[in-house]
Amino acid sequence: MTEEFKLEALNVTFVSLVLCLTIFCFVAIFVVNNWLSSVFGDQPLPQFEVNTRTVDVLHQLAQGSEARCRETTLMVEELQQKAAEYQAEGSHLQDVLLHGVGLSCASLSKAATDYLSALVDTGMVLGVRDSSLGSVMSALNDHTNHLLEAQKSNRKLERELRTLRKKLGGTLVLRSNLQEDINKTAKSQAVEGAKAEERLLNMDFVAAKVKELNNRREKSEAQLLSRNMDKSLTHQAIVQLSEDVVALKNEIIPLKKKLEPYMDLSPVCLFMMRNIQKLRQCVRATLKRKEIWPLRD
Repeated sequence: MTEEFKLEALNVTFVSLVLCLTIFCFVAIFVVNNWLSSVFGDQPLPQFEVNTRTVDVLHQLAQGSEARCRETTLMVEELQQKAAEYQAEGSHLQDVLLHGVGLSCASLSKAATDYLSALVDTGMVLGVRDSSLGSVMSALNDHTNHLLEAQKSNRKLERELRTLRKKLGGTLVLRSNLQEDINKTAKSQAVEGAKAEERLLNMDFVAAKVKELNNRREKSEAQLLSRNMDKSLTHQAIVQLSEDVVALKNEIIPLKKKLEPYMDLSPVCLFMMRNIQKLRQCVRATLKRKEIWPLRD
């Protein structure tokens, strides 16, 4: 029984919620229709899809419009009340002038009317409630303060403008200098690029020439090898042999210097002849060791 009672209570609650939502939807639709009717008047209402989204949006718009209308109505009522107060005060002042002083609008001269109009315009410009001296002076002081503040702000803005103009002038000069530097750099880069391209072409030419010479050298070496040429006849072997000959000549020079003192002696001197023979034998032995053709006697 308890579970059945709970289920029945839940069903009743659910039905109540659905009923409340349905009533709210109908109320919202009714409010939206009334608002649209008030907005469009005698014109036919525009067709729109009736769903939760559109009804919510239109309901919010209707509430906002009604709130603005209420605010506008209150403002209009306040302005009407102030206008009535001003009109009553004007009637009172007119009665005072008429009965107390004996003045009326018809009895005033044109100059007085002009003065009063100027006074009214001045009061409206200054935004004063009345034309008393205190109100006018207070309004003049306020406007003077505003004018001084505006002038102070203008002077500050002028100083900032002059500073900005100076900075702008310096920036323009710097920009022109940078542009000149960029142009010079571009020209120098163009020249260097042309030189680099020329060097690259020269390098390509040299590389091609080196490759050609290497090919010719390899072909020449191949031809020499095919002809069974002796290696001793090569340039390197001849250079080495020439270096050996120069070294031997350098070794012979001291021996010749030793023989020079004996060249002036008489040939009949047997002792000298014997020494000369010994020296010649030493020279022959030296040349023989170096594999050089022996000297003649």
